[in-house]
Amino acid sequence: MRWGIGRGSWRVAPGLYCVGEAGPGSPVLVTANCKMSFDALRRELDGVDAWILVLDTAGVNVWCAAGKGTFGTGELVRRVRAARLERLVSHRRLVLPQLGAPGVAAHRVREECGFTVTYGPVRAKDVLRFMENGMKAEPGMRAVTFTAMERLSLAPVELVGSLKPLAWASAALFLLGGIGPGIFSPGNAWHRGAGAVAVCVAGILGGAALTPLLLPWLPGRAFSAKGALVGAVVAGAFLAADGTSTGAIPGVATTLAVSGISSFVAMNFTGATPFTSPSGVEKEMRRAIPLQAASAVLAAALWIGEAFIR
Repeated sequence: MRWGIGRGSWRVAPGLYCVGEAGPGSPVLVTANCKMSFDALRRELDGVDAWILVLDTAGVNVWCAAGKGTFGTGELVRRVRAARLERLVSHRRLVLPQLGAPGVAAHRVREECGFTVTYGPVRAKDVLRFMENGMKAEPGMRAVTFTAMERLSLAPVELVGSLKPLAWASAALFLLGGIGPGIFSPGNAWHRGAGAVAVCVAGILGGAALTPLLLPWLPGRAFSAKGALVGAVVAGAFLAADGTSTGAIPGVATTLAVSGISSFVAMNFTGATPFTSPSGVEKEMRRAIPLQAASAVLAAALWIGEAFIR
């Protein structure tokens, strides 16, 4: 799932699940029907008798689903009623992951189905200790981390997601690479096309891998700017390593292309970090995408035009 292969099909059927020998007094923990979320919770409940109430979030994890409204008050109340939970348990408490809080209005849940909401820890690995503490979270359980390994774990899905657009772009670049004074040259198509595809790959790696890895040290808050900065550095390294891309026009075209692609890919991480908001993401996209598109068009124009002035 980390590579995004068949990710949409990895969903858990919504409903109520029993862990161990759950009974009337067992806790009820709520999660999304994303398989990674469900498995992470169930794995931590080994040896515990509990109920797991799975909401239908279309296979999306708790945090993202809460932001989109699918891990929300209406779905929670609907699942409590569908499972007839009031007949199965003697208490009236639901334990929700803390990252689900943006989507759930606890007072409405109590009004509509009679269950109170208790927000548990951020991570499933702390659930057992949270319950042993009498449903009280220690300070560290409320903290959202974003370590280097956590950031890099997001890169594979971005790289795999880039393969299909890269394949289409490669086909176009090989065709455009052959255009020149002789109308079309198969030799130039291969040579220039391969170089252009390498530039695209460098931009993708800059936005999908280097930007998240270097995130704490990159200035500013906008992911598009962080990605563009990384792309500019990658372009410099690329030009230094590729002796055939000498000259002002290839240098400018390569820098614009790598920076633009890296900036666009880096924006995919806005929804995976603890310091962005939906309104902030929309605002950044409105500003950045026109600049990224202009960068790509100008780079393409310089690259094609350079074939005629050699």
